[in-house]
Amino acid sequence: MDTNGKARHANYELPACPVEATLELIGGKWKGIVLYYLMVDGRVRFSVLKRKVGCVTQRMLTKQLRELESSGLVNRIVYAEVPPRVEYELTEEGESLKPVLLALKKWGDAHALPLLEERENRRAVEAS
Repeated sequence: MDTNGKARHANYELPACPVEATLELIGGKWKGIVLYYLMVDGRVRFSVLKRKVGCVTQRMLTKQLRELESSGLVNRIVYAEVPPRVEYELTEEGESLKPVLLALKKWGDAHALPLLEERENRRAVEAS
């Protein structure tokens, strides 16, 4: 998505465009992490999700959750209590991302973490 919240393309017909369309829905710094925790933990309260995600601001987490909700990947459940209780869970469409998220985790364990560690080691050597 561009900064105006609009899709970059009117259609997705080129061979790689389904990849871009998917990344348009789940891309971003926090969406993958949010989707992963909802996949693993099921229905989760906002405060628990914020704690699990880590150093995300409340405003940014709310924004990411709203985008995932508007994309049809996440359900927001509000309970009529005082104080109000809000929980989030994956929709059926969101659940269909499970193999994708597990593949990303597997690739991350095998490749991303070693690459990031190597990058940090290079920076440490260059700084000394």
